[in-house]
Amino acid sequence: MDLTAHHFAVTVSDLDESVAFYRDVLGLEILTRFSVGGDAFATGVGIDGASADFAHMDAGDARVELVEYTPEGDDCDDVQLHQPGATHLGLEVEDIESVYASLPDDVETIAEPQKTESGTTILFVRDPDGTLVELLEL
Repeated sequence: MDLTAHHFAVTVSDLDESVAFYRDVLGLEILTRFSVGGDAFATGVGIDGASADFAHMDAGDARVELVEYTPEGDDCDDVQLHQPGATHLGLEVEDIESVYASLPDDVETIAEPQKTESGTTILFVRDPDGTLVELLEL
């Protein structure tokens, strides 16, 4: 099997708000927006009557896929990174201090940038739905 990364998906509650965050705060460009519905989609995702609006954002070698489903799923508790099943999106940046300084005041962070034992500097932010996004400078 010869696998290549295509996209990393995040289910969101408001596609327009999330697109604005990933575009305006994190600097990802919109590649495409589209909608999918119908019986084949609903069967494929295992949700009766499902349809979804999508945005694909350019993240270099892969895409960040933002998805807003109809019907919307139930909210889940705040999952923390150390819990099994936790998910986060990792995006490399060139100058993490500059990115940190430019974040709008309403963007939640776990802590200021931290240089780890491996030499990587990390910064975790939350998108509008609380999904953790790790920004890292190698």
